[in-house]
Formats: sequence, structure tokens, C-alpha cells
Amino acid sequence: MTWESGADLVVVGTGVAGLTAALRARELGLRVLVVTKDAAGAGNTSWAQGGVAVVRPGEHDPADSVRSHVEDTMTAGAGLCSRTAVRSILSAGAGAIERLREIGALFDTGADGALARAREGGHSAFRVIHAGGDATGAEVQRALSSAARDGGIPVLERHCVVDVARDERGAVAGVLALDAEGRPGFVHAPTVLLATGGLGQIYAATTNPEVATADGVALALRAGAVVADLEFVQFHPTVLYTPGGARGRRPLVTEAVRGEGAVLVDVEGRRVMAGEHPLEDLAPRDVVSAAINRRAAETGAGHVYLDATGIGGFADRFPTVFAACRAAGVDPTREPIPVTSAAHYACGGVVTGVDGRTTVPGLYAAGEVACTGLHGANRLASNSLLEGLVVGARAAEAAAKDARCGLRSRKPVSELALPSAAVVDRDLLQRTMSRSAGIGREAQELSEAATMLDRAGAVRALDSRQAVEDSALALTAQALLLAAQTRNESRGCHRRTDYPEVDDTRWRRSIALRLDASGWLIRTEPELVGGVA
Repeated sequence: MTWESGADLVVVGTGVAGLTAALRARELGLRVLVVTKDAAGAGNTSWAQGGVAVVRPGEHDPADSVRSHVEDTMTAGAGLCSRTAVRSILSAGAGAIERLREIGALFDTGADGALARAREGGHSAFRVIHAGGDATGAEVQRALSSAARDGGIPVLERHCVVDVARDERGAVAGVLALDAEGRPGFVHAPTVLLATGGLGQIYAATTNPEVATADGVALALRAGAVVADLEFVQFHPTVLYTPGGARGRRPLVTEAVRGEGAVLVDVEGRRVMAGEHPLEDLAPRDVVSAAINRRAAETGAGHVYLDATGIGGFADRFPTVFAACRAAGVDPTREPIPVTSAAHYACGGVVTGVDGRTTVPGLYAAGEVACTGLHGANRLASNSLLEGLVVGARAAEAAAKDARCGLRSRKPVSELALPSAAVVDRDLLQRTMSRSAGIGREAQELSEAATMLDRAGAVRALDSRQAVEDSALALTAQALLLAAQTRNESRGCHRRTDYPEVDDTRWRRSIALRLDASGWLIRTEPELVGGVA
């Protein structure tokens, strides 16, 4: 080891969940160290366009309520949400927003001075608050980053966490990381919070930034934690389409555009969502994505259009979308926007309670990397930032409480070495997963994809950021494929062409996985995830 350090809590990630946890932990008197493999703010939070779904006292639609928000979330989750978890997290939303505003976050307001509210897919009311029109995530990230900087919270940028170390009792003892030059070092800590974001880079086209390589899922699995619901990957219905099979992060066209009245039409001008769902263009994302894919295939165009020409002041209301469209040569005020679907958010992840605790003593998770029971089989639009704010703070409180109770390891760990793991060429992995584990899935293709990735894997030392990321993608892809093969039904954003119906008799439950002593993925009980409560 070339360097050593110590902390009460190591937070891995600088998005909404990670920085919220770090700030709360500092308030509680913990020594906090934040570690991120890139620049602070490089994760998904900054790219979130839509907003934060929350029912605030005194500022909501007359018929809206937290109960209504709970029901909308349960409906979107297609039978796999935990009602207890949903109620717990959403009920804490208003308080989380007030704390965020107290540290300087600025949300858009209406003429009456109240926070402006929008409506998005799956919501029965206007309850989504936003900032900068369609730049909510950027404002949330700015406020949290500024508060962390002003509060003197140390952030190790360009340090990639390779492994979560545990003592002889299995409790967390710290993290092994690589610095920007690839030199290994160790941070002693009795508690570690994973807030590493999503897994979008498993697919060739995604709304996720380049850093979303499933690191947290892999770290948790190798530390002995349980993951669940990985088969449920949400494909956002509307990303900007460009000819030629574009790869990497694609510009998002927030569904708040449809909330303002835009409609989906195919290349022949026919409405895409008419008759598909009672909410039509504001149906849950899985429904809209599937309908878009079907219509694009039927017409042979590879895309559909989002007609937003009837929205006044488009450039002011949606400046990020407007800029992306103009950069692609499209004027959304005069012509429909060509759109398609792309991998967006993971609905599952590391199994936790609503306080971020995992099945491993001293290990916590919050944000997109976690599976709290809030999302079930499909995320409701704009619940994501709220979950990061609520569970991030609770995870810090849980870590502080556990430390006070003496439940965490204080024993030093010696003789650490860089681990080795299977690594798969990223281009091959992304092409394989996009072809076989996208919106439409089938048993034989899933099995062949798993076999191909297994054969393509080469075991090597995780001595660079790329190796760490590629190994995380390989392990998480295999877990996703196993879960997708196991779930012989279509539910939420998991669509099996060979099992097109929902099967509540057999599959109204989460599929949980862990690594056995030999490093093989096996099914297990989800333990903490709420499942079907």
C-alpha cells in the first residue's frame, strides 16, 4: 500500500445520495471521507432533467396527497413495491426538500411565489417541482457540492474504489482504492456507504454518463451483500434520435415535455399512445417505451416523433432539451423531435432497508445503486432524486447510530492485495446486452448472452480504473441475465417475448442474488427488500 487514511464513514460517490449522506454524517459528528473515481459531480444527478416528485403541505393540487403519490408509485411498480417502504420514503419527501432549500437549492416558482409544479408520466397530479426548467439535477448537484465544499468535507477525486475490506467477523473495515496514477491505498473505516449510481453503461445507448458502470453492485456482491430486482432496467421512452446507431450517452428529452402537452406520433403522423393506456402519452415509462419500440419496428423507421410544437415558450421552459435539439439540427418549436428509447435507470440494486442498511454489517447503500422497495418493477418518474435525499440522510443516521452502539468493526486490516476478477471487452459486452437484454427478451437469447460473456471473460488483476469498471460491468451483466432468465413473465420494465403475461401466482416477488463461497451467482432470499407488502 502506498498510502493510508482513516475515517468513521467512507462515502463512495458524489451524487445526491452520497453528498446528502456526507453532510448529514458531518452534522452528527462523524469523520467523513468522500471518494469518487472521477471529478465531483460527474455522475447521474447532474443530468436529471425532470424534477423531484413531492407533495408539500399547503402547496399541492386540491385532490393530491402523499397517499395519492404512494398509489401512483405502487401502480408504476407493477406489484413489486413495498408499500411500507414507499410510504416511508415519500412521506419524508417534503422535509428533505426543505433541508435542500436551506442549503441553497433554488427551485422554479410561479407568479404566486409558490414552487411551480409539473406533471410527468404515471403521476395523477401536478407534483413535480423543478429548477432551471429542465435542469433540476444540475441545481441539486450544485447546492450539495457547494454545501460540502463550504463545510470542509474532504473529497478524494479520481480515486477508484476496488474493494470493500472486511475483518474476520465479516464486518466492514474500510476500502481499497487506486489513485489517479493507479497506486493502491487503503482507507480504514468501520462504515462504508455505496452511492455509486447506476449501470447504464452495460448497454450501448443510455442516458447515463460514462461513470455509470455498476461499480457499487459489484462491490456489494463481492463484500457478501444481496442484490435484487436487477432484471428491471428502465428504458426511457424519449431520447433524441440520431441516425447511424449512436453509442454512449444520449440526450434525454424529459417526459415533462409530454406533461406540458406534447404527443408521440409515428412517421406517418398517427398517435402512438392512443388506446395503449388510459393515461396515453403520460403512461408509465415501461408502457410508453414498449409502444414506441413496437411502432418504430412496424414502420421500419427506427424511431417515432414527439410533437411539442404546441408548447409556448419551449426554449425557456426546456432549455437543456432545446439546446440538444438545435445541436442535432432540429427546431422543436417548428418540427417534431425524433425520439427513441434508451437504457435509463436501474430499478433494482443492493438490497437495503429504508435506512440504507445492507445485509453486511457496516455496509450501506443509497440512491440508484440501492434496492429499497420503492421502485419495484418500474420507477415512477422523478422519484429518484427524492429517494437519494431521504435515504442518503437516513443512511448517515444509521451509520452514526450503529457506531455509537459499538456494532461496527474497529479492527485494522492487514495484508491487503489487489483482487482479480473476470473482465470482458466493453464493446462486446454492450453489444451483447443491447441485443439480448434490452426491452424485448427471450430465454434462448438470454442464455446465449450469458454463455458468450462467460467465455469472453479474462481474469486479471484490478489494477486500473478501466479494469475495475469492466469487471463490475461483467459481473453485473451476468447477474442481470440470470435474473432475467429466471423471471418467466413480463412485468414492469422486464418484457419477455416468450412469456408475455404477468404471472402473479409465481412471480409477484423479488429475485435476489448473492455470490457463494466459490464466487458463483446464486439465488437467495431478499431479506430486507419489501417485495409485495
